[in-house]
Amino acid sequence: MSEFPNTAVVILAWNGRKYLEKFLPSVVEHSAIPNCDVYVADNMSTDDSIEFLKRNFPSVHIIQNKRNGGFAGGYNDALAEINAKYYILLNQDVEVTEDWIQPVITMLENDENIVAAQPKLRAFNQKTHFEYAGAAGGLLDRFGYPFCRGRIFYEIEEDLGQYDDPYELFWATGACMFIRAEEYHKAGGLDEDFFAHMEEIDLCWRLKNKGFSIMYCPDSTVYHLGGGSLPQGNPKKTYLNFRNNLIMIYKNVSRRNFLFILLVRLFLDGAAAGYSLFIERRPKNVLAILKAHFSFYFDIVKWTKKRRKVQKERSSQNSSGLLRRSLVFQFFIRGKKTFKQLKPYMSESKASA
Repeated sequence: MSEFPNTAVVILAWNGRKYLEKFLPSVVEHSAIPNCDVYVADNMSTDDSIEFLKRNFPSVHIIQNKRNGGFAGGYNDALAEINAKYYILLNQDVEVTEDWIQPVITMLENDENIVAAQPKLRAFNQKTHFEYAGAAGGLLDRFGYPFCRGRIFYEIEEDLGQYDDPYELFWATGACMFIRAEEYHKAGGLDEDFFAHMEEIDLCWRLKNKGFSIMYCPDSTVYHLGGGSLPQGNPKKTYLNFRNNLIMIYKNVSRRNFLFILLVRLFLDGAAAGYSLFIERRPKNVLAILKAHFSFYFDIVKWTKKRRKVQKERSSQNSSGLLRRSLVFQFFIRGKKTFKQLKPYMSESKASA
């Protein structure tokens, strides 16, 4: 690159004073690159985040959203005000490292078909291990279950260099996503009906339905705390994950597959509810799963309109990063706990799916 392209690091914050105080210094220090600006987009916080930023980080640009539209709406509102070639969507609870930006931007600059990418995500509280939300890149099984290289369900691997190769993904984590601004807006941004959870997977799927590639860059590493908004096991998180997953599948999967996949998911989600009730002893999560399904079916007209739009814009789907098997079956029945064991069943070339 003769000149570093115009890049915006955008942190969406909500009542995040304690996170900004802890993590923003690393972002400011390691993002001091020509043509790279750091923004904090505040989602109508009620704490003293804005005053704290103005007092301690004068170089950081502040965007005050006029509503709390969740992760999806918050980013859509903020990014509409930022002129850049690349956006870096960064969670407020991420610690970055030296030279975390350049390798990923170089990857994007070297291939115009790469529309988004992510670095390696390790856990802030256990830095030798991958982090749940992104690990070494996002993948999807044939029934819409997301997982990562380095994380399958709650099985998280230690980083021993096993994923130090660039790899084509199905989705890049919203905890730290690099994306071409032009294609973000052309795709309509994040789906605001999701509010939070899986909206970045939905966006990546829509982009892959247009033939674009999503990549993992191992030469960049960040550390994610995770659980800052809703911790694992929270019924609201369960509700959003199950509901949004159904919406995402319905919108994006091809016509020949979607009815079969939705029927299988009805069975598998029922099994998940049984597991929550009898094994985990979490009856509130069972109610959250039921509520998610009723919400999905109640608004089926809305989701059908979205599906028609997505399918109309669909071209040659890039199915790289798709597991051609059931993740649930492989994990719980066959005992395959790592990506290495699943790799023979992965789609790693462009094909219609």
